[in-house]
Amino acid sequence: MPPRTNPTARQERLGVELRRMREQASMTAREAAALLAINPIQISQIESGRGGISEERLRRLAGFYECDDPALVDALVEMASERGKGWWDEYRGVLPQAFHDLAELEDRATHLRTLQIVHIPGMMQTPDYARAVFTYVKPDMSPEEIETRVEHRTRRRAIFEKEEPPEFVAIIHEAALRIMVGSRKSAHATLLDLIDLSERERVTLRVIPFSVEGFAGAGYSMMYANGRVPQLDTVVIDGAHYSRLLSTEAQLRKHRAVLDRVQDSTLPRTESRDLIQRIAREL
Repeated sequence: MPPRTNPTARQERLGVELRRMREQASMTAREAAALLAINPIQISQIESGRGGISEERLRRLAGFYECDDPALVDALVEMASERGKGWWDEYRGVLPQAFHDLAELEDRATHLRTLQIVHIPGMMQTPDYARAVFTYVKPDMSPEEIETRVEHRTRRRAIFEKEEPPEFVAIIHEAALRIMVGSRKSAHATLLDLIDLSERERVTLRVIPFSVEGFAGAGYSMMYANGRVPQLDTVVIDGAHYSRLLSTEAQLRKHRAVLDRVQDSTLPRTESRDLIQRIAREL
């Protein structure tokens, strides 16, 4: 099978974890290739996400590297064995790769925690809200392109309908609730939709009020996605025109601490919902 030309972030992450495992064992790519009786170039392709690997070969490598974490090995085998296509594959070659990677990350996560200061979290946006965002950020985009992005963003809500949806915690600043992205009517509809979503069993919505003292985290917008094991957690840093996926132990630890600190500044669930209802009534 020829190497992949455009591996997904998840395929690249599998390769990164295998490379980390090899380097921790102080093994060379040539030694790993010799174990599997393959060319060292193939090890490079596997570790870059451009080449696949079978369960049997992955477990042989893990044993060779003396990995003593069976849960991690099982999680990597699961990643390597994924063959089914998700709904996001319909947009491959139509939307930027980052759209694909984000939807797949959310779908595979066991727990999601997001912090948004000036926008409603993407998967909680109504179509009108998302349309207003894309139109404002890229005013030269064609109506067809905008609608494709709106459709993709709206379909990310599929995680709420899964048989076993991930735990989802949305931390939203009051500023995001009051900024009218789009018309007053659509802003009101967005807030009512947020209230409906917050009543789902595995969804927690917490608001950072303007009145809270000591909050200095306005520069942060991020999402923390838990993998099957802690080593496979991922942080997504949002920007106006980009998103970055971070996965080193130090990066994960830093952003967990930030989210924990910010969450301490939020209102309880019931009070958060009451504040959203009050803002909706004011519109």
